Amino acid sequence: MSVIYEEPRAQHAPSVSEPVYAPPPPRPPVRPRRAHRGRFVAAAVAAVVLVGVAAESIPPGTPGHQVWTTIAGGAPVSSPGVASAAPQQDPQLAAVQAVIQRGNSEQVQAIATNDPSVMSDTATPAHYQQLVQINQNLVAQGVTSIQLTNLSWGPITINGATASATSYETWVTTFSDSTTIQSTDTNVYTLVQQNGTWVIQDDQQPTASVTPSNGQPPVPALGQSPGTPLSQPSAPAPVAPVAPISPSAQGTSHNWSGYAATGGSYTSVSGTWTVPQLAPTGAPGVGATWVGIGGVSSRDLIQAGTQDVSAGNGQSQFQAWIEMLPAASQQIPLTVAPGDSVSVSIAQQGTGSNAWQIAFKNNTSGQTYQTTVHYASSLSSAEWIEEAPSGPNGLAPLDNFGSVGFSSATAVQNGQTVNLAQAGAQPITMLNTNGQALAVPSGVGSDGSSFSISRTSASATPTASNGRRPAIPVN
Repeated sequence: MSVIYEEPRAQHAPSVSEPVYAPPPPRPPVRPRRAHRGRFVAAAVAAVVLVGVAAESIPPGTPGHQVWTTIAGGAPVSSPGVASAAPQQDPQLAAVQAVIQRGNSEQVQAIATNDPSVMSDTATPAHYQQLVQINQNLVAQGVTSIQLTNLSWGPITINGATASATSYETWVTTFSDSTTIQSTDTNVYTLVQQNGTWVIQDDQQPTASVTPSNGQPPVPALGQSPGTPLSQPSAPAPVAPVAPISPSAQGTSHNWSGYAATGGSYTSVSGTWTVPQLAPTGAPGVGATWVGIGGVSSRDLIQAGTQDVSAGNGQSQFQAWIEMLPAASQQIPLTVAPGDSVSVSIAQQGTGSNAWQIAFKNNTSGQTYQTTVHYASSLSSAEWIEEAPSGPNGLAPLDNFGSVGFSSATAVQNGQTVNLAQAGAQPITMLNTNGQALAVPSGVGSDGSSFSISRTSASATPTASNGRRPAIPVN
């Protein structure tokens, strides 16, 4: 992630070089339960390099070279977490809805158990074979689970022994590298009666946008024929950290929003936040939520957090990562998804030691990750931040993350455990290049260790450059 500097004299400090590495390979374009006459319907890929000093990416790359790759989510999960529209009162309409919901649930079970036979009772023989092939392709790509998180209904028509039903579905697909992809798509199902029971004959994702009956905005879906490679532009090489974007006396920055504490020696930092649910439509963007030590008035920074990427078409991607400047950031094997509560801590192991323990816990799933790294830190600051990452062409646009709430924000300052208020942490508001607020922190809560960062409606207006942006002077 990128660095900010508080001291005016740091604005002309020499650049920090960063290793050049190849971008990660694209994932094959396959979606679960998106079969149409043998076609696999692929998601759109928006290629934008992330993240400042070392952007972020899918292994074997790193989170600093992230391309905005989106792949459709999987099939539904029958769980209390699935939100769906109330069933139709008409028995035939309700029966159509029920078989689609059951078919989705069966595909989830088939992926989880590696037993495709459970899908056979809700599909015609031809469509069942398509689903089997789709599942095989998903598993070959490293998909470990699929989950339906939201379902609403559009038009349903019945004409004798055939029916058509439109649904609007949000899926989360989890890969073996712990990357999660969320996808919101329009689906048009064709059903036929087989021995007096409705079964699914086809499932299409039209490219045209359709407005759901529940008033949600239209969501486009993009298709691609099997065997046609999905185009993915090459990612440019990462660049040196951008010259200072200072929180300054006014507490503003063009890439950070949140709180930073200075004026002491910091040997630990920790915080908890909820992975944001990104807006399904709007401009593409990127956001990174993290805690760290160093980087406000120095070029060293050890940090750890989560990243969210929106393609602006209902597709979004989520990862967890660690980074120690000037080295490239690294994705870690911890699965995070929208709505998950995540706790992260960074702590020095022994006075004067260069050993640091970085610990993550997904409080929602119970999954944990812990590692010990070696890093020479200035111990000069502690941060709790929402960041707009930067790349070779300047800042990437900040995504529409809504609001991120931090809690349990603490640090060890001069050997004492303190909260935000006790540490004297100062707020930082993120501005776009027009000077408009993009992300604004709230005041510190009454507990002294909580606050929120809210995304405004201002447009993210990234600065174009040849790899560096001009320094913004401290007033």
